[in-house]
Amino acid sequence: MLAFISCKSKTRVNENQSSPNIILILVDDLGKEWVSCYGAEDISTPNIDALAGSGMLFNNVYCMPQCTPTRVTLLTGQYPYRHGWVNHWDVPRWGGGAHFDETMNPSLGKEMKKAGYATCIAGKWQIDDFRIEPDALSRNGFDEYCMWTGFEMGIEESAKRYQDPYVFTKEGAKTYEGEFGPDVFTDFIVSFIGKNRGNPFFIYYPMVLTHSPMVNTPDEIAEDNLGKHKAMVRYTDKLTGRIITALEEADVRDNTIIIWTTDNGTGGKTGTYKGRKVKGGKSKTTEPGICIPFIVSWKNQINPGQTSEALIDFTDLFPTFLDLAGVEPQKEHVVDGISHQIDGYSFKNVLIKGADHSQREWILGMGGQNKAKLTENGVENEYIFRDRVVRNEQYKLYISTNRKPEKFFDLINDPAETNNLLDSVNTKERIENFQKLSSIIESFPLKDSDPKYHPNPVQSWDKEISAESQIWKK
Repeated sequence: MLAFISCKSKTRVNENQSSPNIILILVDDLGKEWVSCYGAEDISTPNIDALAGSGMLFNNVYCMPQCTPTRVTLLTGQYPYRHGWVNHWDVPRWGGGAHFDETMNPSLGKEMKKAGYATCIAGKWQIDDFRIEPDALSRNGFDEYCMWTGFEMGIEESAKRYQDPYVFTKEGAKTYEGEFGPDVFTDFIVSFIGKNRGNPFFIYYPMVLTHSPMVNTPDEIAEDNLGKHKAMVRYTDKLTGRIITALEEADVRDNTIIIWTTDNGTGGKTGTYKGRKVKGGKSKTTEPGICIPFIVSWKNQINPGQTSEALIDFTDLFPTFLDLAGVEPQKEHVVDGISHQIDGYSFKNVLIKGADHSQREWILGMGGQNKAKLTENGVENEYIFRDRVVRNEQYKLYISTNRKPEKFFDLINDPAETNNLLDSVNTKERIENFQKLSSIIESFPLKDSDPKYHPNPVQSWDKEISAESQIWKK
C-alpha cells in the first residue's frame, strides 16, 4: 500500500521488553455528546465503548478549549499561562517566526525517547512549519513520523487532510492522490506496531478526525454536514478498532496502555447527551468545551468496567507517562540547563490501584475564541491575564480577565451550568468551596507568559493578514 511505501518505519527488536507500550489517541474536536459510552444518543461508537469497558472511563478531565493550548500543554506538562501558548496559533498558516521550541520547553516525545522507547507520531502537529524545520519532529524525540503538514500558507494543496491528503514524512511532503488521510496515518501506526512489537514503544496519534471541513468517508456518503460529522465519528471509531486489532495481532495488547481522548469539545454541532441537547463547546470554557472524554485501558493491570470521578487535566499527561515508563516525575524539569516548573501530577495510582482521587484538589481550563497576535516582538497574547476556570469535584469557578470571580456553578446538581450561584454563596458548603476556589487566583502569575521560542526567519510565504484577525501587518 502507498502509505507503507512512503511512511515506512524502522524495524527494532528487543526480546526482553519490560516497560509497557503507551499509545495516546487524541481525536480532534469531539465532545462527550458524540461518544455513546458517555451517554451520547445520536451515535454508536462500539469500538470506543469496548475500549472503555476494558478499562477506566473518566468523567472529570479538563483540556483547553482550543487546539494549540491543549497540544502544547500535554507536551510540556505546563499550563498555558506558563508555557505561553494561551491562544490558538496555526504556525504553518500564520507563520511570523513562531514555533514550538523544544530547546526552551519541556517536550514529552524527547522524554519518552530518553526513557528507552521507540517513538512514533502520525496525524496533526501544526505547531511547527515543516518547510522551515523539516527535523522538528526528530528534535522532539520522534523516531518515525507521518503527518499532515497543516495548511501551509501559499501551498493550497496543503489544506487537504482528508481526500488526497498532503502528507509530510522523512521523504518530504507530497499529495497522496486517491488516499484518505486518516487511513494513511492509521496504516503507518499499524505498521509501526508490527515492526516494534519486541521493543517498548510510545505512539502519539493526534488524529485529523473529526475537525472540519466536514467530508464523506470511504464508508459513507452523507448529504449534509451533520450527516458527514456522524460519518466521521463512526470512522474515528472504526480506526480505533483497527489499532486495537493491530495490537492483538502483534501480541502486545496486554502490555499496552491505550489512552483515548480529545483535544477540546465539538465544533458547532448539537448532539443528544443523557436526555438533553448539548451544543458543541469548542473555544469555550463551558463543560462541553473542556471536560472531554478520557478513557484508559491496560489489560490485566487496570480492572475493567471502571468509572472514575478523579480530577485530571492535560498537564498530568507528561508526568503520568514518565511514571508509567519507570521515570520518577519531577516538579522541576531541566531543558538545556534551564529549569521549568511542571504543573501536572501523575495519576498512575488512579489507574493501577484504582484510587478514588488523584493528587489534585482542582483542575484548570483557560482561553477561548481569540487567536494570539503578531507584533514586532513576535507572537503575543492579547490579554495580560486570560480568563480561566477552576473546578473541584463539585463546584466550578469562572475567573475573568481582571482576576475576579464572575460565575460559580454546582456541577453535580447543575451539569448544564444554568444557575449561576455567585450571588447565592449562602450555605456553609458553598462558602467553603467558593473560598477554596477563589484562593487559587492568588497562585497565578500577574501576567501570562507569551510563547517562548527562538524566532525563525521571515519567509517568502508570510503574508499580510487583516487587522480584523488581530494579527499585526508586516
